[in-house]
Amino acid sequence: MRATSIIYRRELLGYLRSPISWAIAAVLLLAQGIFFQAWALRGEQLSAVVLERYFFIASFVIGAAGIIFSFRLIAEERQNHSMVLLTTSPVRDFEIALGKFFAALTFLTITLVLSIYMPILIKVNGKITGAQIFVGYLGLFLFGSVSLAIGMFASALTRHQFLALVIGAVLLIVLGNIFQLASKLDAPVRPVVEQLDLWWVRFQSSFMKGIFNLKDVIFYVCVTYFFLLLAVKTLEAKRWQ
Repeated sequence: MRATSIIYRRELLGYLRSPISWAIAAVLLLAQGIFFQAWALRGEQLSAVVLERYFFIASFVIGAAGIIFSFRLIAEERQNHSMVLLTTSPVRDFEIALGKFFAALTFLTITLVLSIYMPILIKVNGKITGAQIFVGYLGLFLFGSVSLAIGMFASALTRHQFLALVIGAVLLIVLGNIFQLASKLDAPVRPVVEQLDLWWVRFQSSFMKGIFNLKDVIFYVCVTYFFLLLAVKTLEAKRWQ
């Protein structure tokens, strides 16, 4: 895994040294703060409801951040013709994918940590527990990892960064709304299709409310693995083109 570690450090330093990455993170956090102030804190509400509203807003922000931080990971390498150096070096495709993914996940986690002051403000002024905050942030982390994996898969499909961004965003939106689409179907197909939903069934029904459900954790981990596997297989297929 030495190659993975080298790629991870290179990519993470790229994020940390890039003003654009920090600017994007700042804009996303600003948008999250504005919506938190304008909507989550609107009116007299129980602190638990305010926290749910916060996680509702944060899930959209973290989903967008995941796609934005990952859509360029492989497509940019192809545009700059540096992908040839990676594919011709003694580095396996899964090592490339893992190194880039974990670097993006680390920066996404930093962005998450920078937003934690908002639920802390709710806790100071209301009656919520640290466990509720922890479960909500665990859900955000897992949802963010899925969005990163989807974005990486989209990035592996094409050398055009804008197209990768569009593909990743569309995939995330569709998979995050399968529950709504499945409502048009009849039994016994509907219950099966509903379980594939990324947001309504998994995040909105549990993590957003501070409810820990192990099967939801396992689901997010499996979906992340699935899209990373797709990204690796796409890289392998394009290696021989």
